[in-house]
Amino acid sequence: MNEVVKLVLEYPQLSKSQLMKLNSILPTALAILTLFTNISSAEEALQPWQDNPWYWSFHGNPVLLLGGSDDDNLFQWPEEQLLPQLDRLAEAGGNVIRNTMSDRKDKDFELYPFKQLDDGKYDLNQWNDRYWARFERMLTETAKRNIAVQIEIWDRFDFYDQEGAARWQIHPYNPRNNVNYTYDESAFAKRYPDHPGANKQPFFFTTPKQRNNVVVLQYQQRFVDKLLDHSLKFGHVLYCMDNETNGEEEWGRYWAQFVKQRAGKENKTVYVTEMWDDWNLADEEHKRTFDHPELYDFVDVSQNNHNKGQKHWDNFLHVRKYLAGQPRPMNTTKTYGATGNKFGHNDQDAIERFWRHLLAGAASVRFHRPESGLGLNDKAVACIKAARKLESLIPLWSVEPASDLLSQREANEAYVAADNGGSCAVYFPAGGEVELDMTATQGPLTVHWININTGESGAQEIITGGGSVTLSSPGSDNWVAAIVSQ
Repeated sequence: MNEVVKLVLEYPQLSKSQLMKLNSILPTALAILTLFTNISSAEEALQPWQDNPWYWSFHGNPVLLLGGSDDDNLFQWPEEQLLPQLDRLAEAGGNVIRNTMSDRKDKDFELYPFKQLDDGKYDLNQWNDRYWARFERMLTETAKRNIAVQIEIWDRFDFYDQEGAARWQIHPYNPRNNVNYTYDESAFAKRYPDHPGANKQPFFFTTPKQRNNVVVLQYQQRFVDKLLDHSLKFGHVLYCMDNETNGEEEWGRYWAQFVKQRAGKENKTVYVTEMWDDWNLADEEHKRTFDHPELYDFVDVSQNNHNKGQKHWDNFLHVRKYLAGQPRPMNTTKTYGATGNKFGHNDQDAIERFWRHLLAGAASVRFHRPESGLGLNDKAVACIKAARKLESLIPLWSVEPASDLLSQREANEAYVAADNGGSCAVYFPAGGEVELDMTATQGPLTVHWININTGESGAQEIITGGGSVTLSSPGSDNWVAAIVSQ
């Protein structure tokens, strides 16, 4: 075996006689080459960072995932729209997108994954190759740019008829639109007018420990298998089972296990989660993921972004404390907030949520799409640029939230994260002045101010550690101070 390994490792320098010898032991050699390739791929894949599992690593190095995009299912976009969006994100320093496998037909270019026959009906046993080619293109183009992709496999909003959207009426899974089953066979109804939160759609009750609807489940399994045919070839993909669900726990567990088992058959390791709907992260609903690290490798707490101010910060820190015994990355793939949106949030809410989560220890922070978020507009780009400037001075995975360092602070005036060596980051949402306890740090310190609204560096100043210092924001807009030893 040692001789085989030596020949494999020295392949580029082999003589003709050695090549002939290698040919005789080729099956063993190929097995070893495959092993080396798998080891290399495993080290390069996106995964929780061994040195600090609150964060991700990529290509063996810690990575902070920051992003924003103007849609949730970018893979559906035509190439002439997709590529500029990815380039804009990458140029800003962004490196993560959300990608639902959604097919709502809300836009004229959106496609369903199934083949449509000449009579207008769909065959769930045949694929729409254009849909899957788009998916493959998105995965390929994001990989080129080192942009991570958090996939959401199912979205309950695709399968109901409300808010002026008759999505179920035109969907291939509706028996009226396919050649594969009837209403009686599938247990589906003709209409689902209630909000998906009512959980009246049998589509989400098909798994064996629920209603064991094998008629529909076989097509759901086939869809997820097809998705994995494409995504398992890439190492920059994370998997979330649902978009903001409040359905039965067993549904998400089934699909998380399904994805992991399929990946295991190909000697791949994947990282999965579920996204629950409740805005209160202390609700029992969230414990379905929090309490099961053996299945759910990270958590997505996006719905915390319906909260504001101190509550938003405290809610996140509650989860961080709850998970402290076995830390995992905490992602927020949907940062809500856009002036005029239906939730009553504004642009400033989005910026504040982004930065509070950043300093509180989120592993991935992304602006939600318009009209409910900033998407990838100029304000979002400036935020990402500012965050990268901060990261260049203080790696975010080296600090932890440290609210006890602040005094003389009004509600929502400032937030801080610090390390044991004296470096700290202080965020001011709207100007202000606070006392910062620097007792544990001796000597002079440099304060680097960064304007979040522009993404540009501001002034610098020198302060002295060893006691309490007064820190005043340079202006009334969003600023962050990176305080580091000289």
